[in-house]
Amino acid sequence: MSEIHIKTLKNRSFQIQEMPSIPGLVLRFFRGKADYPYIKEVFDRCKNVDGYKHSLSEEEIANHFNHLHNCDPFKDMIFIEINKKVIGYSRVMWYKENTGDIIYPSLGFIDPEWRRKGIGSIILKYNEQRLREIARNHPPESHKYFQNDVIDEQPGRVALLNGMGYKPIRYEYGMVRPIDAPLPNAPMPKGLETRPATPDQYRQIFEASNEAFRDHWGFREMTEEDYQREIASNTFQPQLWKVAWDGKQVAGMVLNFINKDENIEYKRQRGYTEGISVRRPWRRRGLARSLLVQSIQMFKEMGMEETALGVDTQNPSGALRLYEDVGYTVVHTETIYRKPFKST
Repeated sequence: MSEIHIKTLKNRSFQIQEMPSIPGLVLRFFRGKADYPYIKEVFDRCKNVDGYKHSLSEEEIANHFNHLHNCDPFKDMIFIEINKKVIGYSRVMWYKENTGDIIYPSLGFIDPEWRRKGIGSIILKYNEQRLREIARNHPPESHKYFQNDVIDEQPGRVALLNGMGYKPIRYEYGMVRPIDAPLPNAPMPKGLETRPATPDQYRQIFEASNEAFRDHWGFREMTEEDYQREIASNTFQPQLWKVAWDGKQVAGMVLNFINKDENIEYKRQRGYTEGISVRRPWRRRGLARSLLVQSIQMFKEMGMEETALGVDTQNPSGALRLYEDVGYTVVHTETIYRKPFKST
């Protein structure tokens, strides 16, 4: 094993002990938008092996990086190169939950050709080191957790996390529903109506969604950067939303969208029924079911062949049961792993 020096644009360097002795191996920091094509290339090489069914464009990457919160990619992101070819990258960030707990996620992708050579474990150790540096500026009394998300097609990553002390704590399902499956009768609750969203209402709808999710596990308050990223995204399609109103108040919503790039790449016609939420005064009246059924019917009229969504399996509102009743079935599982730590 040999030591690797990592240099930033300001020539700040680190030493990582026990780095694999791989000829041509270099670790470097983020270089700005010039790295966007490398992020896409690595993701594309990984996704078929790892089970990600997502089309990642450079425009989407740019929008995300333009609206980062609690993450400075020039300090919090590293790239892995072999003979000057980028074969992987990782990034860290942090956020505070409404419980007061502080969460320190890291994400990373390594070209399948270069896995199981010791690179992943070193990168994860480095990420933890960087996150501990960040945590020094946070309240010492807060509970702090490293976090990584893994989908069920990534056994190597699961083994890595288990070996470094992470434990599975939460599960999310990706669910799909064929468009022609029978739908239940789901009328709107009395006194409520569905109306098209207009630009002057986007902020109100965003804030209502934020409020509705406050009692969900792992919730964090949405930020201005989150809002700006959403409205600049190619999946921001308010013409497809189903928003229920009680007079001038938002009661609930389904923030539907179509990812055209994915539908082309995977030769499918899918609509997403995501962002499903109901505010507390209007719960337990069948509103989520009605809005979801309306959304599916809309996608059917548009010629879609299926709809999809994601759900926290332990959602306190019984969302999983609702989606199963409406005809959704599980196609993959994502597991959230955490490890507690104390800042030093």
